[in-house]
Amino acid sequence: MERVLGLGVGPLAAGTVGLLILLKVMQRLRHKQNLQDKVVVITGASSGLGKECARVFHAAGARLILCGRDQKRLQEVVEELRNNNNNGKIQNYAPCTVTFDLSSSSLVTSAAKDILKCHGHVDVLINNAGISYRGNILDTHVSVQRDVMETNYFGPVALTQAILPSMVDRRSGHIVVISSVQGKISIPYRSAYAASKHATQAYFDCLRAEVDRFGLQVSVISPGYIRTNLSINAVTGDGSQYGVMDQTTAKGWDPVDVARAVLKAVCHKQKDVVLAGPLPTAAVYLRTLWPALYFRLMASRAVKEQRVKEE
Repeated sequence: MERVLGLGVGPLAAGTVGLLILLKVMQRLRHKQNLQDKVVVITGASSGLGKECARVFHAAGARLILCGRDQKRLQEVVEELRNNNNNGKIQNYAPCTVTFDLSSSSLVTSAAKDILKCHGHVDVLINNAGISYRGNILDTHVSVQRDVMETNYFGPVALTQAILPSMVDRRSGHIVVISSVQGKISIPYRSAYAASKHATQAYFDCLRAEVDRFGLQVSVISPGYIRTNLSINAVTGDGSQYGVMDQTTAKGWDPVDVARAVLKAVCHKQKDVVLAGPLPTAAVYLRTLWPALYFRLMASRAVKEQRVKEE
């Protein structure tokens, strides 16, 4: 009897593990959202990550509403997508466009009405648009801190709250925000940017809890560096353009891969996604588990970066 039981433990364990994996796969497939015909809004859609998100969601058959400040550049994206019809494998639609400046709350409220007029509702809202910052706090005017916060925090919040009631009424919707690893940890000379992303993380975490009873989904995507013009277009302490492609940005994630991760987060209703290498990921845990060491490392980094600038 003992011999029989002994021989059966291995196959039984393997079978149990296999069954659990199968159940997990079936669960993911059951909860996977089909984006065909879904109305997807993307802010900052004229370039960078927003443009790549437009490509992957268009390829998935979504009805896109592309938002940005430059109508000409948005129209160029529309024309590009129109010329890419996936060889007829998936039904594609010509995107709509809504032009507005995310840093103006009054314009955002008006734009939300225009967005809802396109198809009558929104299934997925992707808050992608934003600006970055490079500067020393001692040399940064508080107005710059406010400007970054207006675009990165108050803009997405205003747009989300304008679209949210229609989602609640329909008991359906998914809100996505592109945050940053710097929404979880802060590094020197990024104060305005990190602060805006910390606020973003907190707001959308609260939102997720509050709208769960309505069946709505909220995803926070926190990438590390992405190979876009974010650092070039960043503002400095006096409000001028930084104009430099940082080495960390140049070696960052391919925006195509990040866009696919956003698509996956929507399809599988992922709540919090961190897209970073081993060191940034370790730093996130270090900030929580051993804050004294983390603070020491950041102080050392600040000194090194200042020396490089002085040289």
